[in-house]
Amino acid sequence: MSITDMYRRDVQKCFNEITRLQRQKADLVKKAADVSRYSGEARQRAGRASSVSSAQSYLQAATRHENERASLEKQIGDKEQQIGREQEKLAKAQERLAQEESRLERERNRNAVRQAQEQERRMREIGSTLSHHKLLHRETITRVAKLESLPERITVLFLAANPIDQPSLRLDEEVRAIGEKLRLAEYRDAIKLESRWAIRPADVLQAINELNPTVVHFSGHGSDADEIVFQNPDGTAKAVSMDAIVQMMMATSGSIRLVYFNTCYSQHQAAAIVSHVEAAVGMIDTIGDEAARVFAAQFYSAIGFGKSVSQAFQQAKALVMAEGISEANTPQLFFREALKEDEIILVMPKVESGNGVPSRQ
Repeated sequence: MSITDMYRRDVQKCFNEITRLQRQKADLVKKAADVSRYSGEARQRAGRASSVSSAQSYLQAATRHENERASLEKQIGDKEQQIGREQEKLAKAQERLAQEESRLERERNRNAVRQAQEQERRMREIGSTLSHHKLLHRETITRVAKLESLPERITVLFLAANPIDQPSLRLDEEVRAIGEKLRLAEYRDAIKLESRWAIRPADVLQAINELNPTVVHFSGHGSDADEIVFQNPDGTAKAVSMDAIVQMMMATSGSIRLVYFNTCYSQHQAAAIVSHVEAAVGMIDTIGDEAARVFAAQFYSAIGFGKSVSQAFQQAKALVMAEGISEANTPQLFFREALKEDEIILVMPKVESGNGVPSRQ
């Protein structure tokens, strides 16, 4: 899902919420009008009553209706405040969407200019068969050199938090499944899986500084307020904001190429983090233990076979669907702008030798 699509979803969500609140307010207004009418009718009957007891009974009914009306008017006021707050959120969401669309339009214009310049350059270069062959040869060497520049070994840092005051998650099963899949992968010796448990904010920075990981994997709880749940020293939950997570990755992202948020409601973190790393995975909603485990294990299995991040993501999604788990569309993959999805490869695949270019496995 692109950032633009995410902002459009936010705008639509605000529209839907405002519509829902306005319907509720209209129902309350109608009830208040009905109750007010009942109160007036009761007072009229009290004035026409033939006995004192009947008049008192009507007046008591009128009082009840008036109290109910006052309560309904308070509820109407509350709904108006909620609508006002939601309209403010809508305005901000629309502003973000407009800014993103404007930015994308500028980027498209720049790309169009660059493409036109590139096309002109290529037309100048392709003046003969020999020059064309030389260009192809240079491109082949560049592609092979890029693959050969991949590290001999990458580290996947698995960070887990399972606070005692939150619903228990089977994070040990998740890391075990990932480890088993990696041990069965073709390039298992090229991937080192490191795990850290009961993490606190300082533990994240310490582990990244120690291990220089290529992949950082967060596993645990998340909130719909764009937070990730770490742990306090006493084992209870500590919510860490999206801005703090992004700042951590920005400050330590020298070797990090992928961040995987296996936490609920983490799509915004993933979308924001690709300003500093090549790719990120996040969840658009809650995700169950089984779906999280199956998806992550297959994702890293494909990485261990030299597949690109995009191919690994699609394989993981396919397996979740094949297992009959309904959450195949919950994980979302984000990329840094201007990067091609199939070019992000974390583990060295086999390179066929040819034209004097050595193979490397």
